[in-house]
This record gives sequence, C-alpha cells and structure tokens, in this order.
Amino acid sequence: MMKYKAALFDLDGTLLDSLEDMADSINAMLLERNYPTRTMDEVRGFVGNGVKKLVERSLPDKCDEETICTCLQVFKNHYAEKMQNKTKPYEGILSVLSELKKHQIPTAIISNKYDEAVKELTREIFGQFIDVAVGTSAKIPPKPDTKGIEKALESLRVAKDKALYFGDSEVDIQTAQNAKMCCVGVTWGFRDQKVLEACGADYIITEPREIMRFFI
Repeated sequence: MMKYKAALFDLDGTLLDSLEDMADSINAMLLERNYPTRTMDEVRGFVGNGVKKLVERSLPDKCDEETICTCLQVFKNHYAEKMQNKTKPYEGILSVLSELKKHQIPTAIISNKYDEAVKELTREIFGQFIDVAVGTSAKIPPKPDTKGIEKALESLRVAKDKALYFGDSEVDIQTAQNAKMCCVGVTWGFRDQKVLEACGADYIITEPREIMRFFI
C-alpha cells in the first residue's frame, strides 16, 4: 500500500462527535415553531448533506421554502451559541492529529457544515493540528461537489493522488469518487460498515489509530 502525503477529513462523524449539539439545536428550532421534536437516531439519519438539508429533513412534510429558510436561520442562531456544549473529538483523534503533525503530514477538513462554524470549531478544538478548514459558503457548494476538496488541496499544495480522504457517510465516499481520490470509510461515525461497503469505500477502518498506517 502506498503512503500518502496529506490527510483530508470530514468533520462531523469523522473527527467530531457532534450529534447531540446538532440534535439539541434542531429540537430548539422545532419547539420554537411548535413542531414535533426529533430523536437522536432521526437526526443521525438526516445529517450529511449540509445544514439546509438537515433542517428540511427535520421539519414536517410539505413545508414551503420560506418556512425552511426561516427555520434554517433559527437553527443557525441556536447552534452558534451551543455548538460546543457537548461536541468533542472522538477518542484517539487528537493523538492521531498530533502524530500527523509530528511527521509533517498536511491536514485539512472539508465539511458540509457552514464555513463559519467549521472554522470556529477547528480553531477552538483542533488548533494547530489542522492546516486548512473548508465549509460550505456562497463559493463552496456542499459535498458531493468537489470544490471544497479542490480548495483544500490547492491550499496544501498537494496533488489529489497523493492525498487520502477520510469520512463516515455516503456523501463523503461519493465526494472522493467525484474527485477521483481514494477514500477511507470510518465506522465510528454516523453510518455503519455495511453502508460504507455498499458505497464503495476503498478502505474501511474501525479505530482512529488505524489512520496512521496510511502515512508512515
């Protein structure tokens, strides 16, 4: 197996265990509108395609676009205040990122979370361990569009065939495939191994410590 020169990561479900904070903010939004709340497992199934899709899937059926946009802003306002209440790196992630830094392996995050939240969480939780963080914005569409990966690779000055992408969902695998990159599916996130296998992940790992075998 070749050794790669850069590590690209999804954020939620790959580096960060963030489901509870997202579910809390979704339910705060729903309660404000007098809508039924969602369980943790329901929210787990809704994540992966960006914040707007998360909100849309959480709302009752047949909500119009105006309602979706209004609720999206309510969610963002709540999440901006609460996104670090319960969110934490998965066990072993910080030590792996430290090891990558020690071996001078460039790192990036490409997330479907909106860019402001991605950059804040990266700065506050990972600090110097992550070199580039890219979220969705007016210029960067959600994955599986490849513009986020392309921006990260350009910033790192690494060719895509020398970089490896890690993610926990169908969207992550599709994004890597669209970018013609190899992808590692991680089983500790929001989807199980069967889903990752069915989507065609090039490799599957079950513990963060396995990340290092692709680099040293």
